[in-house]
Amino acid sequence: MRMTYELCLATAGKQVPSGPDWFHEVKHDGYRMLVIREDKRVRLLSRNGTDWTKRYPWIAEAALKNREKHFVVDGEAMILGIDGISDFNALHSRKHNHEVQLYAFDVLAVGGDDLRDLPLHLRKTKLERLLARRPDGITGAPFERGEIGPDLYRAACRMGLEGLVSKHRDRPYRGGRQKHWIKVKNKQHPAIDREL
Repeated sequence: MRMTYELCLATAGKQVPSGPDWFHEVKHDGYRMLVIREDKRVRLLSRNGTDWTKRYPWIAEAALKNREKHFVVDGEAMILGIDGISDFNALHSRKHNHEVQLYAFDVLAVGGDDLRDLPLHLRKTKLERLLARRPDGITGAPFERGEIGPDLYRAACRMGLEGLVSKHRDRPYRGGRQKHWIKVKNKQHPAIDREL
């Protein structure tokens, strides 16, 4: 039985939530991507459902090398520059497709179990387990917990990053635009002019 997956989308916010129940992730400048593995078949689906499996071989190979044969991971396909910051121009040029990796920030299913009803903090734990000691190509996106959010946002802006996405730790994964995922963009970042 094939399940369909609708991406959870963040709502634009003016300020980063600072309560203890929030997880904060740096917003990287890349393409949103679902990685779906069903036994020996891997699909990389863009936000609008286009199949990009052949375009990003490193991600597809990493998915196939995972011991788990069935999973769905949500993340950002990107190229990291030498400064550790995502390089959207290199990604968009398509000249470096073999270097594109996935920063995975959520898991929707593992081993045939639909995890979307679980709270985010449990999905994060399962994602960490899924990606532990795995080959490069798919990496768990780092995140911080709690009141650090506003400070982290200021630091991200100083580093020239795109901004921050804050997610409520207790919420399930739901398709469409959600109020428990809040993105606050760096107003100085070039991505502010183009909303992908």
